Amino acid sequence: MNHVKTLKYLANLEGISYLLFAITMPLKYGYNLPGPNRYVGLIHGVLFIAYCLWVLIVGLQDKKKMNFFWIGWVMSLLPFGTFWFDQKFLNTKQTNRS
Repeated sequence: MNHVKTLKYLANLEGISYLLFAITMPLKYGYNLPGPNRYVGLIHGVLFIAYCLWVLIVGLQDKKKMNFFWIGWVMSLLPFGTFWFDQKFLNTKQTNRS
């Protein structure tokens, strides 16, 4: 598996883990069940760090412009952002272009 495919995979997993907070946060604060949020938070944290590192790796490997790095990292902070980044920047046709 090459680095771009790994980044695409991480972008989708990180986005899904972020959206899972929409389920676990009400469980934690509404029903006093912190367990699911703890596990989703741990998984999300690991995926977040891996995604950010892979944006760096792919950007350096493919000699991308600075906007690739900044947009990739900012999109990790927004719900659905990593899905958008995957579609706009990690498309296989666009990956070969800068």
